Amino acid sequence: MKQPDFFIVGAPKCGTTFLYSHLKNHPEIFMPERKELHHFGTDIYHPDFVRDTTTYLSFFQNAENERRIGEASVWYLYSKQAAREIKAFYPSAQIIIMLRNPVDMIYSLHSQYLYNGCEDIIDFEDALRKEDLRKKGLFLPKNAYPVEGLLYRETAKYTQQIKRYFEIFDKKAIQFIIFDDIKNNPQTSLQDTFRFLGVNEDISNDTKLINPNKRAKSVFLRNLLQNPPPFLLNMSRRLIPHAIRSRMRKGMWNFNIRYESRIPMRPELRKRLQDEFKPEIKQLSDMLGRDLNYWCAH
Repeated sequence: MKQPDFFIVGAPKCGTTFLYSHLKNHPEIFMPERKELHHFGTDIYHPDFVRDTTTYLSFFQNAENERRIGEASVWYLYSKQAAREIKAFYPSAQIIIMLRNPVDMIYSLHSQYLYNGCEDIIDFEDALRKEDLRKKGLFLPKNAYPVEGLLYRETAKYTQQIKRYFEIFDKKAIQFIIFDDIKNNPQTSLQDTFRFLGVNEDISNDTKLINPNKRAKSVFLRNLLQNPPPFLLNMSRRLIPHAIRSRMRKGMWNFNIRYESRIPMRPELRKRLQDEFKPEIKQLSDMLGRDLNYWCAH
């Protein structure tokens, strides 16, 4: 049976799309066409997560003679269940954990959630203020999936997430990739990962970072594509074949994308968040044996 033997588990907005794309292009590695299958992590809900095992495994059946098979799902790291579920599925699995300055990560995640329609509080600082209320089920957008992503500070508490993997997997089976390393020396970072996976390192790559900041040109069109009125959905299903509907939806979705630079965070807010995350970053530095305290520099 063809099944994944290594997993990129997150965190979100830490370069996972970059790594997934380059692993997918490696001749000795098979990655499914779809990123973010999220078969594991059953404590986190999203209507598009692939929970059925037969369906999940079908994504890997086109693998041929590749030495390694992997997948990338960014909420596996945050999930309280995913590490244990992956271990039960493939006991000798290798794990790749990607991390980024938590202040930058949560700011980028907020931007991504705005684009996807999972967030309706445009001001980042206001969204942070609403976190405690959102834990109580208040101020949650209709399309917030997974809802855990709206608890921005919680998503960036890396140490407690990593501990779950350390408790279940041998540390030698886990590779850590820091976003700054990808940004500053992407080729070396990729070669380190190829070496970790035991595949040919001498592969040339276009190492331009991808997955730029996106906004919806029209919020109305985005919402219409995500949640079409029942009468429109039923009519399109009767009149338009599924394959054509999918192409039309994808085309309209891509048409509605506007690429733009992210507005810089207010310096006062950045400083406050850096100070808030300082104990977490120190603990993470000790855990990984790498000094990441520069993330706290003002």
